[in-house]
Amino acid sequence: MTAYGKDVWNYAYSITHKRDQADDITQEVFLKVFRNLYSFRCESSVKTWLLAITRNMSLDYRRSAFLRKVVPIGFSPFESAGASAAASASAEEEALGKMALSDTWRLVLQLPVKYREVLVLFAHYQLSMKEMAEVLGVSEGTVKSRLFHARNKISKLKEKKTLGSEGQ
Repeated sequence: MTAYGKDVWNYAYSITHKRDQADDITQEVFLKVFRNLYSFRCESSVKTWLLAITRNMSLDYRRSAFLRKVVPIGFSPFESAGASAAASASAEEEALGKMALSDTWRLVLQLPVKYREVLVLFAHYQLSMKEMAEVLGVSEGTVKSRLFHARNKISKLKEKKTLGSEGQ
């Protein structure tokens, strides 16, 4: 839990968009891992195994009737991203960097789940194509295709946002 707790929580939150559900899912993931540790076959890394379990539990929560699709405004789900690089930056550079990161992740959270997942696994967790395929339960070709489409959709959202702000 110490090594992967934050990763599990962030991934669960990126899927559900609810802090309390991410808390519940994280707890359930580690309970499930504790109960089923003997079933870990060492065919993948522990991190990949945990993220696959997290994904499955998060999708189960998403399917449940009480889920509402609400994304908090101003939320940056990956607080640790780029923290060491920003340490030597000026206050202005750091603030601008955080704004850009927050804006980017806000766009990512607008994507359909299948595209959001690959971007989160690729950009935040830095998993390989093979590891992402294992977590998602799809082929590497599907991962590559989804990543390509996700990047295109982000580009289009950025263009749309830029055009929208120029018209004001």
